[in-house]
Amino acid sequence: MSKTISAGRTPKINIESIGGDLSLVGWDGDDILFKADDEEMRINQDGEQVTVSCSDDLSLRVPKSASIVIGNIGGDASIRSLMGDIELKEIGGDLSMRDVNSISVGTVHADFSLRGAKGHLSIKSTHGDVSIRDVDGNVMLESVSDDLVVRDVRGNITANVAEDVVLYLNSQAGSKVSVTAGDDILLVMPPKANATLTLNADEIDVDWKGVENDEDATSRVITLGDGSASITLNAGGDIRVSNQADAVESAEDFGNFAGVGMDWSGFGDRVSRQMDQAMQRAQRKIDEAARRMERTVSDRVGRRGKVGMEVGRWSWDLSQKGVPMPPKPPVSDEERMAILKMLQDKKITAEEAEKLLSSLEGGL
Repeated sequence: MSKTISAGRTPKINIESIGGDLSLVGWDGDDILFKADDEEMRINQDGEQVTVSCSDDLSLRVPKSASIVIGNIGGDASIRSLMGDIELKEIGGDLSMRDVNSISVGTVHADFSLRGAKGHLSIKSTHGDVSIRDVDGNVMLESVSDDLVVRDVRGNITANVAEDVVLYLNSQAGSKVSVTAGDDILLVMPPKANATLTLNADEIDVDWKGVENDEDATSRVITLGDGSASITLNAGGDIRVSNQADAVESAEDFGNFAGVGMDWSGFGDRVSRQMDQAMQRAQRKIDEAARRMERTVSDRVGRRGKVGMEVGRWSWDLSQKGVPMPPKPPVSDEERMAILKMLQDKKITAEEAEKLLSSLEGGL
């Protein structure tokens, strides 16, 4: 069901609760477009004040300058292209944001991804990985349960992280960065960076021309350039500082940074494990479908003699001997990778990936 209302170019939208997933996109114009099951959605309007709730999935298209307050989201959320302020209290799944303004978030129970914000970002608690890129304002992360990757934040940064942190920074004069990590921290900056580094860790490795390493030091203060930016890093594990853009790829022996990149799919081994598990489940279903087909073939042969039959990619000669012809080629590596890439990008679920693989193999 679709419904359209008009509340001006700067409406104030209160999304009280969403039982499922939320898709929220800003667009040009004055209209607000709602898409959801008619029986699951409730909308109230008082001028430019709009209140909506939905017990299932909800898709919203709103004016770009709308201000948004969200109470609770049961599933995942994707929010993009909004210039009004956004406040979100709690989300049960992943939260992905792009091209927004200022954001205030209470609790994210899974992963958080942000790319492009003109204002500030504040998050009280995230229970998954966090990826932040291209933010003009300040970033405050009170508690991150897993890994954090930050790139191109032009304001101040404050973060408390349980595991690893990767920072790509070109800090401005007078800016302040304070990050505490339970495990390792990798800091990458341009060769002409101007910053005062205060570092505390089990081991400190500085890969920087003109700066000598002190293998025994667990605490150091280092001035780069005119030292006009302040960066304080406290790590439960090791700290590495580098001006090499490929420092992440070359850090196999330093902490757990090997292979960590800016794409959301790069966090740790979690996504790889999910893909492997999905592949294994899909393969089991394919094998089971083949066994069911063989049983069906044997039954039909016993009753009807020789019959020709083709299902999906499988061709069978249903002779009196009940011996099936070899199946057509199985799913190619390219097809498998295409399906798993969609799973990785969250365009399909693991269950849908299994069904696609099974269907391609001719499963029943």
